[in-house]
Amino acid sequence: MGQKLPNTQDPGTPRILIADDHPLFRDALRQLLNGCSGFDVVGEAVDGLDALKLCHRLQPELVLMDIGMPRMDGLEATRAIKKEFPHTIVLVLTASVELGSLSEALKAGAAGYILKDAPANQIIESIRRVLRGESPLNQELAMQLLLQQVDEGLKEEGRGSTFAPSPHSPYEKRSEALSDLLTARELEVLRLMVQGQTNRQITQTLCVAHSTVKGHVHRIITKLEVSDRTQAAVQAIALGIISME
Repeated sequence: MGQKLPNTQDPGTPRILIADDHPLFRDALRQLLNGCSGFDVVGEAVDGLDALKLCHRLQPELVLMDIGMPRMDGLEATRAIKKEFPHTIVLVLTASVELGSLSEALKAGAAGYILKDAPANQIIESIRRVLRGESPLNQELAMQLLLQQVDEGLKEEGRGSTFAPSPHSPYEKRSEALSDLLTARELEVLRLMVQGQTNRQITQTLCVAHSTVKGHVHRIITKLEVSDRTQAAVQAIALGIISME
């Protein structure tokens, strides 16, 4: 059974839950994160079902989720967590970059992935990026994954996507109605997000201040009722707001 850890950080520090069935890896990851300022590891789950239960108790901002776990695997747990806690960010933990499994993770609601054997500084930077509202996926991989989503959707539905909008979202609605929620500039920024551009790249493309882009991205994520920019891009494609063509 997973454990709740004592809170030793400031109340405003992002709360992190680690879900992995290997105790040595959980312990190593917890020690790594606890050794950095700005992280508060509040709990550890031994499987997906345990992770869901701890999310109810602890309500973390971020879950680091292993894909292969007993009882309830990471993908099923991610779907369940995102359904009940749509604003919780999930990063999957994986041993290798396999496009099919990462695509399934995005469909389940994950913001991206962390390689288990990645250097400590890369793991920390990926977590910090996603907590800042940036994508932990590099641009090339993000484009590959989103294009695969579109291709799967076109094959399965003729035009649509394999994604289902959150049941808590007001946009089980037509994409035209959802587009009306976004300003012309926000749609422009969203289109660049779908292309995999970072905030800095968007700043250069649009010739605007970095703070302006951050504000647009924050409003887009809020209006689309998702937890991160990766899922904002996923929803944009799924609902036909932005075309990848």
